[in-house]
Amino acid sequence: MIRVQNVILSEDIATAKFACNLSRCKGACCVIGDAGAPVSKNEVPVLHKAFRELKDELDPEAVEVAERDGVVLGDSKSGYEISCIDSGECIFVQKGQNGVATCAIQSAYYEGRFSWEKPISCHLYPIRLKQIGEFEYANFEYIPELCSAACQRGESEGIYLAEFLEGSLTRRYGEEWYREFLDVCRKEREQKTKAQL
Repeated sequence: MIRVQNVILSEDIATAKFACNLSRCKGACCVIGDAGAPVSKNEVPVLHKAFRELKDELDPEAVEVAERDGVVLGDSKSGYEISCIDSGECIFVQKGQNGVATCAIQSAYYEGRFSWEKPISCHLYPIRLKQIGEFEYANFEYIPELCSAACQRGESEGIYLAEFLEGSLTRRYGEEWYREFLDVCRKEREQKTKAQL
């Protein structure tokens, strides 16, 4: 494990190579899983607002599920997650002509129609966070059916997970933290390289 301020991270976050490859994975992280994306309590009202504003652009089944079960499931004890349709697909998924699943919230954000990009857990994926006491723990959640295409692209193009997620990590922790984190990552990679010699 490596530590940057009050965040404890698994070493593979520093050393893994990863770069999303939507043309191959088709947005699998938005459609495959046994639960919806985890969200924080303060993200819940934003998600309700997003649903109200984007409802007409969502799949009819997603709208039906959200209106019947709620946009967000859970509570403060068990945690919160975004609702999914029966197939496991997030209610905010939009499918393009090429079959790629994208986030309706993020699309609206890029088009200047919504002021928030998407839940931080989605933005940080494949990193998953867990708060324990005063520390936040970050782990690389490698699921082959979701991550293999991104790992292959990262390897072939020399892109590290830590750099690929610069925007989301900076959004979560700030620029100063991210600079410190990158320094730690470089040292971790040097140590790994020396160990392999």
